Amino acid sequence: MPALTNQTEAGEKTTILSVDAMGGDHGPSVVVAGLSNAASQHAELGFILHGDRTELLPLVAQNKILTGRCDIRDAKGVVIMTDKPSQVIRTGKNTSMWSALESVRSGEASGCISCGNTGALMALGMIRLRKLPGVDRPAIAVLWPSRNPQGYNVMLDVGADIRADAEDLMQYAVMGACYARIGSNIDRPRIGLLNVGVEEHKGRAELHAAHKLIAGGTENGNYDFLGFVEGGDIPGASVDVIVTDGFTGNIALKTGEGTASLIGDFLKQAFRYSIFSRIASALALSSLRRLSRRIDPRSVNGGVFLGLNGTVVKSHGSADATGVAAAVNLAFQLSKSDFNNELATRLASSADAAHSATAIETELKIDMKT
Repeated sequence: MPALTNQTEAGEKTTILSVDAMGGDHGPSVVVAGLSNAASQHAELGFILHGDRTELLPLVAQNKILTGRCDIRDAKGVVIMTDKPSQVIRTGKNTSMWSALESVRSGEASGCISCGNTGALMALGMIRLRKLPGVDRPAIAVLWPSRNPQGYNVMLDVGADIRADAEDLMQYAVMGACYARIGSNIDRPRIGLLNVGVEEHKGRAELHAAHKLIAGGTENGNYDFLGFVEGGDIPGASVDVIVTDGFTGNIALKTGEGTASLIGDFLKQAFRYSIFSRIASALALSSLRRLSRRIDPRSVNGGVFLGLNGTVVKSHGSADATGVAAAVNLAFQLSKSDFNNELATRLASSADAAHSATAIETELKIDMKT
């Protein structure tokens, strides 16, 4: 059941996405179900599916909406969650993850989705797709439920690299602003730099240096910089983008996920406490369903790898069909908006401005000495 498999030949009416069907905790059946869900929402979507052909063929055949919209590429190897990125780089050429990225690299697909090993996906992405010019460290950006009108804030990095110097944080600000502009339709996103306090004297030296760089790049980056923010601002309405290093961002993300799960369990226990609480839960059922949809992490499943020369979306490893569909929809939206080209333009403009600022500062220091 072949589909259009060359994004250039497909033209504007069809968007082809490359999918690692074997990654994740639940296997290819959930991935294919998620593709079926997304395909029902977008008639112009086509897929290149990478994995064990004998396993994928019957799964695709069971979903009539995928007929004629999937091309299966046989890849017997699977990157498992415990594989080290360095090991995958050396020995992973025959895996579904490698094959999925290769379709983006060759131009057959406009984006890649995988539920697999995050570290391996980033490592292979940098090897096969390369980084955008001027990017030292790519970042993973996620959408965080917030009080803002758009319903979500962008936070990056959340785990691509545990280190980040001032220049990296500056690039994260530019990339996060681009993502918020396209993903949430915010003309001029508000940027906040995560710190242990909002006071100017607090925080590490690299944060103070980043503060200066980000503040100086507002015009070229087309964003507003509000300075330092704290952890409580991540779900707040004061900023649209929170910039931090991958170590801090990943801890915040996992803490948020764990807290949301804990609160959900506490609510279930409370409503089961007595006959009266059960009656109260029945009366509040519609409100509880709205709350569940509002904070359901599946609806915004998908971390975007920003800074690679190609669109890559990492779905949560434990995602169900709804979560996989959300990741596919995100990749589809970014591909349709030509996100990567705008990001490359913004990064180049910001880099030029930073070089000019450095040159002027150097000249001023020389003049003062003379």
